[in-house]
Amino acid sequence: MAETISRLFLNTIRNYPKPDILLHKDQGKYVPTSSEEFGRRVRALALGLRNLGCRPGDKVIILAENGPSWIISDMANLCLGAVTVPIYPTLVPEQIRYIIDDSDASVVLCSSPALWRKIEAIKADLKKVAHFVSFQPDPPAGAIGLADLMDKGRRLDGEDPALFEKTALAVKAEDLASIIYTSGTTGVPKGVMLTHGNFVSNVETLVALVKFGHPDYVLSFLPLSHVLERMVTFAFLSKGCSIAYADSVETVAQNLLEIRPQIMVSVPRLFEKLYAKVMDNVLLGSALKKKIFFWAVRVGMEHSRRSLGRQKISGPLRFKRELAHKLVFSKVLDKTGGRVRFFVSGGAPLSKDIAEFFHAIGLVVLEGYGLTETSPVIAVNTFEDLKFGTVGKPVPGLQVKIAGDGEILVKGPNVMKGYYKKADETREVFDADGWFHTGDVGRLDEAGFLAITDRKKDLIITAGGKNIAPQPIENMLKRNPYIANIVVIGARRKFVSAIIVPNLDKLEEYAKLKSITYAGAKELIAREEIKAFLLEEIDRSTPNLAPYEKIKKIILLEKDFDIEREELTPTLKVKRNKVEEKYKNLIDTLYNE
Repeated sequence: MAETISRLFLNTIRNYPKPDILLHKDQGKYVPTSSEEFGRRVRALALGLRNLGCRPGDKVIILAENGPSWIISDMANLCLGAVTVPIYPTLVPEQIRYIIDDSDASVVLCSSPALWRKIEAIKADLKKVAHFVSFQPDPPAGAIGLADLMDKGRRLDGEDPALFEKTALAVKAEDLASIIYTSGTTGVPKGVMLTHGNFVSNVETLVALVKFGHPDYVLSFLPLSHVLERMVTFAFLSKGCSIAYADSVETVAQNLLEIRPQIMVSVPRLFEKLYAKVMDNVLLGSALKKKIFFWAVRVGMEHSRRSLGRQKISGPLRFKRELAHKLVFSKVLDKTGGRVRFFVSGGAPLSKDIAEFFHAIGLVVLEGYGLTETSPVIAVNTFEDLKFGTVGKPVPGLQVKIAGDGEILVKGPNVMKGYYKKADETREVFDADGWFHTGDVGRLDEAGFLAITDRKKDLIITAGGKNIAPQPIENMLKRNPYIANIVVIGARRKFVSAIIVPNLDKLEEYAKLKSITYAGAKELIAREEIKAFLLEEIDRSTPNLAPYEKIKKIILLEKDFDIEREELTPTLKVKRNKVEEKYKNLIDTLYNE
């Protein structure tokens, strides 16, 4: 196996010649990029950057939407020995300015006119940047065109044909590959320093644990700025998989039908929405349709339980499972393109019930866990070792232990070098014995599976001294058809309450059924009978909570949380501190009453 991402790239181009290693949408159709063209473009851009004066260790920004140009830029940079600093396209100009300045970047690669406008707003303050490179065919003033830069690289290649490979092979495992700024659910973003060796250790682990290869197609829609999508991209390319890029998060359903992938990596929000849509369609159907559906799910659950327990599957159960697939499951699976072998879920906890449901219908979701600081995978469920309600077993080569207060500690080859220019913050997360403190609370069961309870900072301690983990409660309630999103609150308060984004379509159906009149969404969510109904739904959905964990009061919002309003991270995790700060007056009103 390669020791660096640059060697991984060279191996891929040499070992997996294919016509469509990358695919992207152009004028409504997917357009392929061959392995050969991928290699040529990476080579040209790497030498073009060298022509600009970029050298090993230099920091290069990638501010771009997902697509072939993103990964070509990254590979070019890494083959040059430079350091990639990715930036989420959704960030506002001031956040972008902070990352560019803090990272000491000398080159900025920028894709679209919309993103260039963000750069223009801060360009005068970017004193350390020597060169701006635009992906646009007609680059704006003050920027070099990507095509021109590649032409310079091709000329340099003609003068010295051995230079590219010599430079790529000179990169070492201990060399810095990337500085990834944490999306920041709390505090100022920190630049996580990851080496080639950090990434490759995780790639090797994933390749060994989960089987995939060059016949497989992958649909990619998580931002490549995110460490999970970036690492799995390296892994998929290392085995010659074809990667197709979704137009956007909103078009994933359509792109699934177009690409018909075998694999996709996602966050729990997508699975929650898919589950809600399936259940909604069923519950709106006839009594016979509901009866057949729930019979099929029961059959699937029993088959799943026996299969995972490595128990014998009887002939009658096998027959019923095949019938359930034909009558029910195939219709759901067809919505994913009909060829899925497995999906991967990461970034936040996936509801145990939702994971069980998908496994029962034949859609395997392998849930994992990790952090930017660990490149990222710490644990993952596999086909051989899968346990619902856990994030799987720690990956080989990584040590995991649980501290006295429940915090998960790790040590291994995928753990970061530290935070860029933040020695104090680095010391805070590493103890004297070199264990990295994840900030997550969890437990290891007797079989070695890791279960995550919550973020250490997210744990709610009520005024009565009770410790409450909000995420498990939120995951239970997201399965309710009337609740689209939720944040549980109650730190230093007398009781637990919640901010809820209701499913307005379902709520309007209920209002119509009960003859509740209203002028619009704002008036609907203000109605006391609607709040009372949702509190009843909350109680019904959380029957096993302790009395002190039960939600007593709620705030209803018209709109879901949003990245642009800084309520969500780019990977769709709720910024609790921002939400609580934004709605503080409403929250105070709940408790004042």
